[in-house]
Amino acid sequence: MDRTFDILGLKWPRGTPQISHPYYPLGVTIPEYVPNEAPVPVLLTALGGMLGFAMLGASAVALKVNPNLTKSNLALLCWFVMNGCLHCFFEGYFVFNHATIASSQNVFAQLWKEYALSDSRYLTSDFFMLSIESITAFVWGPLCFANAISIVRDSPARHALRIIVCMAHLYGVALYYSTTLCETYFTGRSHSRPEFLYFWVYLVGFNLPWAIIPAILLYDSVRTISRATKALDKMSYTLDTQDTQHRRRNGKRAVVEPKKTK
Repeated sequence: MDRTFDILGLKWPRGTPQISHPYYPLGVTIPEYVPNEAPVPVLLTALGGMLGFAMLGASAVALKVNPNLTKSNLALLCWFVMNGCLHCFFEGYFVFNHATIASSQNVFAQLWKEYALSDSRYLTSDFFMLSIESITAFVWGPLCFANAISIVRDSPARHALRIIVCMAHLYGVALYYSTTLCETYFTGRSHSRPEFLYFWVYLVGFNLPWAIIPAILLYDSVRTISRATKALDKMSYTLDTQDTQHRRRNGKRAVVEPKKTK
């Protein structure tokens, strides 16, 4: 008699409790897991609405403070405001509530449970995720808001701040992808479900903008600073040359001009 039963194509001994959640790797422990109540479109609409409200509000305030803001600067402002909100509030929620997300039903918890189908480490209080998300929430989030403020004020430090945050985003995405793929390659354990939606759309696609956009902004800021430095060096050289010539002319006059006698 066959004493096994089939779950997701795998044979399990009879008497073994069935998996009570849909997360990978199979058998991972997620205590007190409760399935989401809201459908995915509703959750995404709620998140999009909150972010949209924040960006529209920030844009309105920014234009009131600085009516000369260009469309490109407004787009940058929205990007950094969106990042600040995601880092401080959405990812900050994870940092403070990682142990209870699996059993919670508020919007942020359900969003995390949905995303965790592509990375179950968000429901297991994984130390790496807690570390990187804590840095993101408490350091990079406020710096994103600082970037937004520097754009509105047209601060000379805006490109320096932008470079710091862009490097942080690129480094964070590199760490996230590398830890995920290396563990899968070397141990065969995958924290993502194998379906196209969860691996390619959620895991790869949702994080890809934080590799592409920061790379573009980083290139632009480095180029801008390089041009400014080159212009400053040229101006400094010109001023030094003029000062040297002026001193030489004054020196010659001092030698040629006869002394006045009483």
